[in-house]
Amino acid sequence: MADSTAPDEELMRALYEEHAGPLLAFVLRLVAGDRHRAEDVVQETLLRAWRNAGQLQRATGSVRPWLVTVARRIVIDSHRSRQARPQEVDAGPLESMPAADEIDRALRLMTITEALGDLSAAHREALIETYFKGRTVNEAAEVLRVPAGTVRSRVFYALRSLKLSLEERGVTA
Repeated sequence: MADSTAPDEELMRALYEEHAGPLLAFVLRLVAGDRHRAEDVVQETLLRAWRNAGQLQRATGSVRPWLVTVARRIVIDSHRSRQARPQEVDAGPLESMPAADEIDRALRLMTITEALGDLSAAHREALIETYFKGRTVNEAAEVLRVPAGTVRSRVFYALRSLKLSLEERGVTA
């Protein structure tokens, strides 16, 4: 069987054997001794060397200066990208903060819906048009086909009746 290793593979093996150790030592100083980060940078540097294998094979002299430059630029780019992002925070304190309870909201909506059911149809319509649909008194008057003064009166009495109905259900302001 013939040797199936490609020239790129041979180059990568040679680069790794000759330069990985010194490159790791260099990068460790750049990343303040963080070994995992240094190993990632060396791996990325060798990956870029593999992508540029044709260029490296034609180079005269040592490729170590090229590898060191690439590694240093990777560390600088990584540092800059971390500076551009907001600082990450520990989620621990957020877990102890109370969150909005959807059950309370659902119960409030059910109670308000029941209280609205206690109103007369005319009062309920006036309240829905003005408060829930956000229409002005004049717009609600046009929709309901009644005078604006009637809408104002119905809204006033609807709110008063709604307040009493909610108080009967135990809801206080």
